[in-house]
Amino acid sequence: MPAALLDTNILLYAISSAPDEADKRLTARSLLSGSDWGLSFQVLQEFYVNATRGATPAMSHELAEAAIRQFLLRPLAINDAALMLNALGIRQRYPLPFWEAAIIAAALALGASVVYSEGLTHDQDYGGVHVVNPFLTLP
Repeated sequence: MPAALLDTNILLYAISSAPDEADKRLTARSLLSGSDWGLSFQVLQEFYVNATRGATPAMSHELAEAAIRQFLLRPLAINDAALMLNALGIRQRYPLPFWEAAIIAAALALGASVVYSEGLTHDQDYGGVHVVNPFLTLP
């Protein structure tokens, strides 16, 4: 059981070459260098789409696939009926868009008590899952 689930933005900042994202890149890579984290299939799908899209994608298909193959070695929340139903319940209980509720449901499925995310509300607790924005203290 990992302590944390990493949201898609952590993975994307880790591969960013944008000069204005240098501090976020270092923070994201620091999180990835730890060992007590997992992912969800949703996060991997979003990572692939965002890392490879556009006229100047951050990664080729081959590099993105290689990264995903490495990420698949981590604890992984599977998108199944139970996760879907739990996400729907979380969506109804909290003022969250469905995709964010699915991230919380994935953390619960993994047994993770923390979600590292820039997109969810920092310091919010969702039924035992605490959201941490690791980029808030950066310059």
